[in-house]
Amino acid sequence: MKFTMEIPNAALNEYINAERRNRFMAAKIKKDETFAASVAISNAMRKGVEFKWPCKIKFTWHLKNKRKDPDNVSFSKKFILDGMQKAGFVPNDNLKYITGFIDEFVVDGKGIVEIEEVRSE
Repeated sequence: MKFTMEIPNAALNEYINAERRNRFMAAKIKKDETFAASVAISNAMRKGVEFKWPCKIKFTWHLKNKRKDPDNVSFSKKFILDGMQKAGFVPNDNLKYITGFIDEFVVDGKGIVEIEEVRSE
């Protein structure tokens, strides 16, 4: 199963810059991005999306342009995973439930991320 959501706005560089300016700014970014992710995940859950834990998670990042480096963008998975936990989608985002990640990047102007369960068969 998979679901789609908007890519969180804050990439790693923006988050680091906020931390350097004021730790409360970084805390607000984390709170806001985690909340937005939890809402998107709650909506997916209402549509019947569920993962069987433990599993790997594949993130397909559909980028608007090539301005941000892949490692900068994929940092957003921190907010997404915390949102999954906040929404009750996963009991915890530790190794008991999440066994790994796969990241793929596509520049297609969309600004979304597809999040997919990957089962080892």
